[in-house]
Amino acid sequence: MSENRRPQVSRRGFLGGAAAVAAATAVPAVAQVAAAGPAAAAARPNILLIVTDDQPKHTEWALPKTVAWLAEQGVRFTDGHVTTPLCAPSRSSVFSGRHAHNHGVRNNKASYALDQNTTVQKYLKDAGYRTGLFGKYLNSWTLEDNPPHFEEFALLQPGYVDARWNVDGAVQTIDGYTTTVVRNRTLKFLDKAATDPRPWFAYVTPYASHGPRTPEAKYAGTAVPDWNGRPSVPEGDRADKPGYIKNATGTLADGRQIRAEQLRTLLSVDDAVQAFKDRLQALGQLDNTLVIYIGDNGFSWGDHGWTAKSVPYRPAHEVPFYLSWPAGGLGAGTQDNRIVANIDIAPTILDAAGITPAAPQDGRSLLTGYSRDHLLVEWWKQGTGTGGAPAWSSYVAKDEQYTEYYDLTTDGNGTVTGTGQVKFREYYDLVDDPYQLTNKLYQATPAQEQALGIPALAARLATDRVA
Repeated sequence: MSENRRPQVSRRGFLGGAAAVAAATAVPAVAQVAAAGPAAAAARPNILLIVTDDQPKHTEWALPKTVAWLAEQGVRFTDGHVTTPLCAPSRSSVFSGRHAHNHGVRNNKASYALDQNTTVQKYLKDAGYRTGLFGKYLNSWTLEDNPPHFEEFALLQPGYVDARWNVDGAVQTIDGYTTTVVRNRTLKFLDKAATDPRPWFAYVTPYASHGPRTPEAKYAGTAVPDWNGRPSVPEGDRADKPGYIKNATGTLADGRQIRAEQLRTLLSVDDAVQAFKDRLQALGQLDNTLVIYIGDNGFSWGDHGWTAKSVPYRPAHEVPFYLSWPAGGLGAGTQDNRIVANIDIAPTILDAAGITPAAPQDGRSLLTGYSRDHLLVEWWKQGTGTGGAPAWSSYVAKDEQYTEYYDLTTDGNGTVTGTGQVKFREYYDLVDDPYQLTNKLYQATPAQEQALGIPALAARLATDRVA
């Protein structure tokens, strides 16, 4: 990770640059802070990592307290993504800083394929951090199996009310709303900082806003703002789309219902985040806690007729992404427009803690000025059934997106089979067509493909898929 290090800047020494960050909202904030020069060295930061479930962008209405703290007083990443729009692969990328084709968790059944020795929790625990997990871990993980490298944990068997948990090795039912349980268990973990001098890492992951999207009782009838869709909802003419999208049946009414249900579940997450902030402030640890908030994938509200994740369209892989670290100079409120992703979380945490990982990572520390020009986003079909999205990979830049679909499938271990033949392709001009309505490769001639730069994009995508 040496190429990602901030030159001549201490691990957390950005204090002198906070004012510069606040004044520069249209450029990468961290680079501005780094340019301001080092400040006095201090203790390693605590780490609070909050990962929600199936939360797309455009859900900030439900998170006013979260936004007020982490975005308006921290950093809002405007171009945040996940590299695989599916829960277990995405979370494994959060833990490892690696693409799914490198960490091996290519679908929700393959959670045990992750090498636990490459995870951020492993590195932090070995470096003397107190580690805790509260909420969902990895899909298909057996509840009775303790999550490795977490000193304390309340591991949730996904659900919203009266769910099953593994609490520090004891499997039990805990009555009540699970987001509240996650909040309270996290607060107990934070409270131990009053007597335990070690820095800590808390991985906090409520089930919201995953289906069945059951709200807390007090929010069950909450009215949400009206929503009249967007041009991609549901997109009537899909002749230029792959077969599974042509056959999709999601409507504007479906999208409205999913959106409303998601927003109601996220209101409880917002309450929990405010409780974390209040407790950190009371403990005197708010300043030197690095807080990162991200959704594990997005979700389609009827876009192109689709009402799930798993697709290469923007609502499925774009996610809310916030960061706050006042002692690191990242507490003044700024906007960072770089292309960033879940693979950048582990490198960022380890960079802040001054830890060099033993295993390679695909992501880059957000505490540097590094800026990528595009991102690889990938997905594998699980099983050989006819439903769902085929395997695909995509070159995602700010101004364009190129996608290939393949004859590939995976089994429950994440093992890939198939010819790898390209079955369908899409190209979108994201400047003129941000809702991905016109696939410019549909019935395109070789000359038109050449003019679009498709051969070069295909070559780069092929390289990214094996890097």
